[in-house]
Amino acid sequence: MAQREDQFRERYQNGLTLVEKLGNSGAVNEEFELLGMEWDLVPGVFAPRPGTGTEWYTTAVPYPADGRFLEIGSGAGVTAVWAALHGCSHVTATDITEAAVRNTLRNVQRHGVSDRVTALRSDLFSGLDSGERFDTVFWNCSVIEAPEEFEYTREVEWAIFDRGYAALSRYLSEVHEWLLPGGRALVTFNSLGDFSRMRELAERSGVALDRIDSCQRWLAEDLVTFNLFEVVLK
Repeated sequence: MAQREDQFRERYQNGLTLVEKLGNSGAVNEEFELLGMEWDLVPGVFAPRPGTGTEWYTTAVPYPADGRFLEIGSGAGVTAVWAALHGCSHVTATDITEAAVRNTLRNVQRHGVSDRVTALRSDLFSGLDSGERFDTVFWNCSVIEAPEEFEYTREVEWAIFDRGYAALSRYLSEVHEWLLPGGRALVTFNSLGDFSRMRELAERSGVALDRIDSCQRWLAEDLVTFNLFEVVLK
């Protein structure tokens, strides 16, 4: 028990460090290059620069050809735009923070895909119309578990921390309700988080986690293993 508590505190401290290093904390918009394209970054949004998981999983996701794609936690909008440029007929991009939705819309407009990308504010699935269904649902989840008493004070913290892994639990339990027949539910996880807890939540939700792909890369000072899973009903 003591070892697990020590690991929890270490992960939490790593998360606080990432908040400082990977958020645009300034008062003005920035630009960055990723995947051979230029992107806008607005204050308060996680910075998906080279070396972060965004660069890898955006190209690792199997996008549904001429299909409907839902991204949870769109952040700067890189994956949503990429999906629209790589075969999806319609993309819905959601995020829990207003700053991220604005950022997604800026990059949607910048790259000329406004005709097939919708961006809206939503806590997981809560902002969607009840009848909407998708060929693929994807979430690059907030991988570090925060204490139950944690208070979100900066928008970028939503991209790093999941209080008590409550959002991950909801995603695993609810995602299949939003799929079209034959649709796929995808989620990322990396070695900065507690994978044993993720397995517990999956078991409790009646789903299995099938690894599709993985890679290792440096994030800040840590060599991180990034994983892409398909969430499969048992």
